[in-house]
Amino acid sequence: MHDDRALVEARLKRVLDERIRPAVHPVSVPLQVTVWHAPGEPVPVAEGLAAAGEPIEAGARWGAPWGTSWFTVTGTVPEGWAGRTVEAVLDLGFDENMPGFQCEGLVYRADGTPVKGLNPRNQWVRVGAPVAGGEEVRLHIEAASNPVILDYHPFLPTRLGDKETAGSEPQYRLARMDLAVFDETVWQLVMDLEVLGELMAELAVDSARRYDIVRAVDAALDALDLQDIGGTAAAARERLAGVLAVPAAPSAHRISAVGHAHIDSAWLWPLRETVRKVARTTSNMTALLDDEPDFVFAMSQAQQWAWVKEHRPEVWARVKKAVAEGRFVPAGGMWVESDTNMPGSEAMARQFVHGKRFFLDEFGIDNDEAWLPDTFGFAAGLPQIIKAAGSKYLLTQKISWSQTNRFPHHTFLWEGIDGTRIFTHFPPVDTYNCSMKGSELAHAQRNFKDKGVARHSLAPTGWGDGGGGTTREMVAKAARVRDLEGSPQVVWETPSAFFAKAEAEYPDPAVWVGELYLELHRATLTSQAGTKQGNRRSEHLLYEAELWAATAAVRTGFPYPYEELDRIWKTVLLHQFHDILPGSSIAWVHREARATYARLAAELEEIIGGAQRALAGEGGVELVFNAAPHPRRQVAAGGAAVAVRGGETAVSGRAQGGFVLDNGLLRVQIDADGLVVAAYDIEADRETIAPGQAANLLQLHADFPNMWDAWDVDEFYRHTVTDLTDADEVAAGADGVSVRVVRSFGASRVTQVLTLEPGERRLLIDTEADWHETEKFLKLAFPLDVHAERYASETQFGHVHRPTHTNTSWEAAKFEACNHRFVHLEEPGFGVALVNDSTYGHDVTRTVRADGGTTTTVRASLLRAPRFPDPETDQGVHRFRHALVPGAGIAEAVREGWRINLPERRLAGGREVAPLVSVDEDAVVITAVKLADDGSGDVVVRFHEAHGGRVRATLTAGFDVAAVTATDLLERPLPGPHPSAEEGRVSVALRPFQLMTLRLRRV
Repeated sequence: MHDDRALVEARLKRVLDERIRPAVHPVSVPLQVTVWHAPGEPVPVAEGLAAAGEPIEAGARWGAPWGTSWFTVTGTVPEGWAGRTVEAVLDLGFDENMPGFQCEGLVYRADGTPVKGLNPRNQWVRVGAPVAGGEEVRLHIEAASNPVILDYHPFLPTRLGDKETAGSEPQYRLARMDLAVFDETVWQLVMDLEVLGELMAELAVDSARRYDIVRAVDAALDALDLQDIGGTAAAARERLAGVLAVPAAPSAHRISAVGHAHIDSAWLWPLRETVRKVARTTSNMTALLDDEPDFVFAMSQAQQWAWVKEHRPEVWARVKKAVAEGRFVPAGGMWVESDTNMPGSEAMARQFVHGKRFFLDEFGIDNDEAWLPDTFGFAAGLPQIIKAAGSKYLLTQKISWSQTNRFPHHTFLWEGIDGTRIFTHFPPVDTYNCSMKGSELAHAQRNFKDKGVARHSLAPTGWGDGGGGTTREMVAKAARVRDLEGSPQVVWETPSAFFAKAEAEYPDPAVWVGELYLELHRATLTSQAGTKQGNRRSEHLLYEAELWAATAAVRTGFPYPYEELDRIWKTVLLHQFHDILPGSSIAWVHREARATYARLAAELEEIIGGAQRALAGEGGVELVFNAAPHPRRQVAAGGAAVAVRGGETAVSGRAQGGFVLDNGLLRVQIDADGLVVAAYDIEADRETIAPGQAANLLQLHADFPNMWDAWDVDEFYRHTVTDLTDADEVAAGADGVSVRVVRSFGASRVTQVLTLEPGERRLLIDTEADWHETEKFLKLAFPLDVHAERYASETQFGHVHRPTHTNTSWEAAKFEACNHRFVHLEEPGFGVALVNDSTYGHDVTRTVRADGGTTTTVRASLLRAPRFPDPETDQGVHRFRHALVPGAGIAEAVREGWRINLPERRLAGGREVAPLVSVDEDAVVITAVKLADDGSGDVVVRFHEAHGGRVRATLTAGFDVAAVTATDLLERPLPGPHPSAEEGRVSVALRPFQLMTLRLRRV
């Protein structure tokens, strides 16, 4: 029978390809086509519809990269087609690639009503079912000639990723533009045969069910007249009816299919094109909902919903209607599907605030789930944030991409750093672009790790990444496998319905503690340094803008800039999307991101300056404003006149060459090559740098990963390294507290200034890199004389510990990891921190020296130079600030991390400014002080325990407090008792890393 099966499979493939599928549209007539090429950027729809086009024929080239062409197709339905179903078949020149990675179109009727999107798997537009004959057809197509960036050789450098370098060569040839009869029976036969053929391929070779299907398919093909497919299709279907009617076994796996189109908010296309991708996909999905009563579609990313509302009001009306019917489902409750490793604490919280609030305001829907199928790993602080936003579930698929270790669960409780647990599901189908293929369904069933405990999993179903969504073919296949022997049972369901069923199956779920680390795409922590710096700076400027504007509003009546801050937050959150902040988008995206961050910085500086001027008043006293959560020179979250810092730094020559910096707290030796060979903590009587080694060491690696250039760094990059020890210049700085070091290598030049300020227990390292390398990785190394089996990296609302050893493959796989403001390691009695103002990627390794001691080396990742998808990644000038903090405990690491990111501001004024809100414990870090979003004037304060222990603290308000309410992230009251205020003081008790939000009503 095995040979018979192989023969039947070969026969089926050929007959389907060459006879049956072509017979779905058996007769056709050409449409007349004209085209108008829009100059520059896309034009409003009304302008495109009104434009006069020129005739164009099938086979003609069209479409400069990133251009827009408006096609108009016209024709008349032949009288002889009366009573039949007719469709327009519109092929813009598609190839066989997935939708979303090439040309696309949105079809409009003559009155401007959007109909549906066009892509390689969705080329039809229904004209009538049935037609009367003689109907006039007129359709307009807004066609985007987006170039193919991810081609069959996806990692070759290309200039097509930016309209400024892409040129004007036409990208496509117009193909079929016809009116055609649609033969429903033949199409249904195609669906029958595809489902059975795919199922047959997945069944055991000797199974009776496989024999039955082979015989039925063979008989169906026998019943076909290959010269009269339409006339014999019904007979062929009859031969298949029996095997398609056999129900699934009671033990069959059950799949909740959720219609979906994961749309990257930017990636191999710019933001402006995503606006149109969303319009195309939502038009397709609302049309499919009208045609398919069982179908359910879910769309995440409130930003994308907002784009539809703003740019496509006609589509928005259809979307709102489908939402009201419960079939077009807002999912995820975040502004975008963001990266979760790099966004700061408050930014991660605001992803949920703005996302959930949009869905609440527009639809009254409060999402229970976080929906992040494609995000590159998940920070350990995220469970608490999900819960604090009022949600309780998480879905992702991406961890299945891990290269080394297979995750042991598909459904489990994920426990974060504070102990919060979130019910989490990884779809075993292992794709967020499920197309209902038999191979996908069989994989989900075989792969499901929770057999014997549960039977349910979820399958996001539809073309994604570049959009497109679910097709009528996917819906037809799902209908056939709803209850079919040999296949999982498939039913269309909402995410909430799936999670309710799944949760009921797990009375005692497995628990996974700590970060969900993706063993892939580690280089996204470093690629596109300018984008990452823009994000970090924007986060801290927003913190300052809210703090000072709220303080000024309460104290002086300064107009709080609600609308401006809302808009800026949403822009920053958009750019945290998981292909923008990670640096994995085309050049156009990052060029625009840098310009956007610069514009936002100017706006935020204006808000900060205006608020501080209002607070300081007129006068000539120099005031120092400190926005950091901890006091600095006795200034706590306010502004004061301060005395010049006491003490001094001595800079002297070093006998062996180089210099010594000494401020009475630290004694730093810099050798003749500009390397830090000693950093002595005078009070602790302890050397920080490992003996015989040097810190502030720039190291250069070859960096050519096996795949995904901008995304990946593979472990073998460590096999070769060049220590950049040659210095062009090592000289004492004119300021009397620093040493300047200049190095040249390759085509690049790095200038560093090492500064030991008076009274400070930290060595500042300012690095300016004029970077012009290709496929290289630049690291900054600090070999430390510290014996530590684990180290701490700051993450959202706390820190996560990682081992310094590689006992298991799980630890070895974390050879590049994420930190926010600091990395900290310690042994009992002594610790060291490396803090930064804009870098995320790092690695920590340990070696045993000949003297028996342990060297633990921390390396900050500075720059990369991948060539895909942006061939000029990171080229140019970059500035970084790091600080080495000897003797630091975790408290000092937290404090110095904030300080390096929030430098003091100086302003002349006439009055000092007391804090609007302060706290009496260093372990409690305030991450937001703002006015309530509802315009009530209430002051909202968000804070957390930052050291990893329990703490009791007193929060003091600098204004009269009428009432205190504990709230969620959306500033909604939480159940249960609330703290009380006595003379403006609020007592709180926090667990390790606990997050708390208080709303203070003013008298």
